[in-house]
Amino acid sequence: MSSSPPDRRPMGRPVAPLLQAAPLALVLLLFFVFPLLATAVVSLWNYTEYSLVPDVTSRNYVEMFEGCSNLGEGLCTTFRTYLSTLRLCAMVWAFTTLFGFAISYFLAFHIRSDTMRMALFLVCTAPFLTSNVIRMISWLPLLGREGVVNQFLVASGLVDQPQDWLLFSDFSVVLAFVHLYTLFVTVPVFNSMMRIDRRLLEAAQDAGASGWQTLWHVVIPLTKPGLVIGSIFVIVLVMGDFVTIGVMGGQQIASIGKIIQVQMSYLQFPAAAAQAVVLLGLVLLVIAVMTKLIDIRREL
Repeated sequence: MSSSPPDRRPMGRPVAPLLQAAPLALVLLLFFVFPLLATAVVSLWNYTEYSLVPDVTSRNYVEMFEGCSNLGEGLCTTFRTYLSTLRLCAMVWAFTTLFGFAISYFLAFHIRSDTMRMALFLVCTAPFLTSNVIRMISWLPLLGREGVVNQFLVASGLVDQPQDWLLFSDFSVVLAFVHLYTLFVTVPVFNSMMRIDRRLLEAAQDAGASGWQTLWHVVIPLTKPGLVIGSIFVIVLVMGDFVTIGVMGGQQIASIGKIIQVQMSYLQFPAAAAQAVVLLGLVLLVIAVMTKLIDIRREL
């Protein structure tokens, strides 16, 4: 008696996982993909002083890079603005990474009590209970010519007169950014450090490694995912910022975000959209380079 062959009909794809992912996919389409596509489409439109012209034109991109091909006359306005933005971004990234790593290292390896560690971590997050604008503006009365810092410097005899470079300068912009965004590095780095097996540190010490050798060869490699994630947060936030640069820089420091804001205020939406598309491409390029250094999905 021969047995019937097994049923080898292909099974259909399960519907339940697709239904579970549908709400998130819909949200991403409506609030992420569609706005990006709309921005890219508007960047190809024409415009006048009073209206938008739905047309396909390269005018906005041509005007953006006008004169940039003639390097004999120096860098064009667009390249100078991007270099200024990248320079500020690099300085902010360096300081936020340094401070965020130091704070995380202290909390993770020098505080033995879990209760105290979490209490200090909450203290670090306390400033986020107030608005970014309020925390940024709070520097103005401190750094101004008649501010607390200048009064202290003059009264102590360190300087003869108030220092103008403390406010409305690159220094004040970087200081405000570091104050606002250091926590974006501290949180992922602290999370990575807390996942490090303490037996690895003990093994390094037993092998004769010094504190700096343990830090360089054990802690930092295992903390790379947190460093990359925090760096991405900082770069994305700084590259598109125009409020902090405008207020702390006294409207004197050029940035891509500021150009986009000015163009939108003059209703030049296609030109602003073209700037946004180029900025998005640059940010994605930087993120791609950083993620090439380490596979975040594999490490997390």
